[in-house]
Amino acid sequence: MKAADAAQLRSKFLSSLDLTSQPYRMFDTLPGISFFAKNRDFRFVCANRHFIETMGFKSEDQLMDKDDFDVFPRRLAENFRRDDEEIFRTGEPKLNIVELFFNQQGIPDWFITNKMPLRDKKGRLIGIMGVTQSYGQAMTIVHASQHIERALAYIREHFRTRLSVEDLAQQVHLSPRQLHRKFVETFGCSPQTFIMKLRIQAACEALQHEDAQISQIATDLGFYDQSGFTHHFHKHVGLTPLKYQRQFRLGRR
Repeated sequence: MKAADAAQLRSKFLSSLDLTSQPYRMFDTLPGISFFAKNRDFRFVCANRHFIETMGFKSEDQLMDKDDFDVFPRRLAENFRRDDEEIFRTGEPKLNIVELFFNQQGIPDWFITNKMPLRDKKGRLIGIMGVTQSYGQAMTIVHASQHIERALAYIREHFRTRLSVEDLAQQVHLSPRQLHRKFVETFGCSPQTFIMKLRIQAACEALQHEDAQISQIATDLGFYDQSGFTHHFHKHVGLTPLKYQRQFRLGRR
């Protein structure tokens, strides 16, 4: 079939769909997969069962009209909102977004999110849909090589130190150039950016504690000094560590 004929066939079929039949329910058959969609106001308008239950709700209706700040810790909600705003600004999808959680022991675990813009029949951008997978499932889907698997495991244990790309490459038996290429292919960013993102998110977590000292956080996360830490934090978050800390404390009152 010619490309033009195939496009016409596909368009005719999709335009005839009754979306009230909730085709996204297919995601309920995929274990460990969360599906969600948001409108232009960043509010949830639909989600599959796994996402609903993970958020602690009993039904889809209970989730409706809430946004990320209603259902996630503030730090995570801020990250999700920045990604969503970029999609609305550019109209482009964001794929293989590495998101990181920290457990009570301060050990990071991560999952991978893919987000796509949603448009109406006139081509106007009206929302976002996305799927999220746990680390193990996501690695299978993006076909991460054993080198990437080993690199992620090493980063997970050593990101608080002054971990260089050269050291990381040596640990996984690749050249720095090869490691860079594999990270870009898998995550769309360099290993340096990946490591820095993890450090900054760890810093956001640490700054939420009442007795947190910015200079100590900088030292604990392998930054050379507080000035360097402040520079990188502001670059990634848009606020200085002090302003972020004050904003978080005000939000808790």
